[in-house]
Amino acid sequence: MIELFKGKKSKEIAKERLTLVLSYERKRLPTNLIERIKEDIVKVLSSYGIFDVNTLQVKVKRENSKELIFISIPIKG
Repeated sequence: MIELFKGKKSKEIAKERLTLVLSYERKRLPTNLIERIKEDIVKVLSSYGIFDVNTLQVKVKRENSKELIFISIPIKG
C-alpha cells in the first residue's frame, strides 16, 4: 500500500488512505486487500520468469465514485 502514496504530501496521503479504508469498510473488504492481491500476482508471475515482479505496481484510483485497481507489470529484457 506504500506505493499508492509515493510522492504525495502527507495531507493528500492521509485523505486517500482514509477514503480507501472507508470505502473498503462500506463494501466489507479487508483493508489489506491490495497488498494481498499484489502478493498473489507476484507468486503467479514469478513462475513465468519473463516479468520483473520486483517493480510491479498496484495502484487504486478513484473515478466516478468507484475504486479502480491499476496494475503495471514490467517485462524483463
